[in-house]
Amino acid sequence: MIELTILMPCLNEAETLATCIRKARAYLETSGISGEVLIADNGSTDGSQAIAEGLGAIVVPVPVRGYGAALGAGIAAARGRFVIMGDSDDSYDFSRLDGFVEKLRGGADLVMGNRFKGGIAKGAMPALHRYLGNPVLSTVGRVLYRTPVGDFHCGLRGFFRTAILRLGLTTPGMEFASEMVLKASLAGLKIVEVPTTLSPDGRSRPPHLRSWRDGWRHLKLLLTFAPFSLFLYPGFFLLGLGMLLFVPLLFGPVRLGQVTLDLGTMIFAAAFIMTGFQLIWFHALARLFTVRSNLLPTSPRFEALRARLTVDLACQIGAIFLLAAVVVGVSVFGLWAYAGFGPLDPGAIIRNASL
Repeated sequence: MIELTILMPCLNEAETLATCIRKARAYLETSGISGEVLIADNGSTDGSQAIAEGLGAIVVPVPVRGYGAALGAGIAAARGRFVIMGDSDDSYDFSRLDGFVEKLRGGADLVMGNRFKGGIAKGAMPALHRYLGNPVLSTVGRVLYRTPVGDFHCGLRGFFRTAILRLGLTTPGMEFASEMVLKASLAGLKIVEVPTTLSPDGRSRPPHLRSWRDGWRHLKLLLTFAPFSLFLYPGFFLLGLGMLLFVPLLFGPVRLGQVTLDLGTMIFAAAFIMTGFQLIWFHALARLFTVRSNLLPTSPRFEALRARLTVDLACQIGAIFLLAAVVVGVSVFGLWAYAGFGPLDPGAIIRNASL
């Protein structure tokens, strides 16, 4: 039985692929682990496939372009119980994988490398990524998903193959790295980290990564999977704050020491209420989209709520709001008529309309 698959995505990596494969095979031999080296080739035209096969690696052709597409096909084709994946540009040392194997054997489902703890060699990571992109995106991920991962985008990571397959990863691009972490966090998988060193890659061409495009795709994915933190909780906060201010002001100005709250505060409170209400509904729509797209798991409570929120019910609720608006409009017009269509007290109009 094969215990470990060392998986490398590849797209025209002839300059560095042989070095990576030799290090990986040397690690399997010296550690005595039953394993394989698998190359998920994304359509290389520089002879990378022949290099890999000549060194005894298994080559899986992946016609769909993209980092995530290549890794997804590689994980599906892997025969190992565990998979350790890493870039084939010689920026990670495949001869030093003991920390990953130890954690996987100890029961971890996903073992993430952390380059900020292990060390980043000079010139190995652009300053934009090191000091802005990675820290910001990793912080967003930790806050939204309560995960211990400090380096969301480390390309060297190991995992229990069947556990990751159950997550149903679908993104074809660079954001695959974030999707794996956030879905593992949402599924309650055991995630740990090991320090990892990052060296300058050995390629003479530019990397496939595009900083701003791929950074935006990572951020968009992180926000898509967090409808609670992004919409629901802020929505309830704004709705509660707005009601706390709005309701007392319905009956007249409120004095707080030397400060008097009146119509201006009431208008702001109404804006908070409407914004909070909209955010709560945005959450409902986002959750519905992610569940229907198999991006987030459903729950009995959500399914029960979805069964009740029919189109007919939405129309009935809309009709009630429409009727209330008509009643308010008629009552305000009545007040104006009662005053002989002359000047009106703005406070009276606003408070009567609000009631």
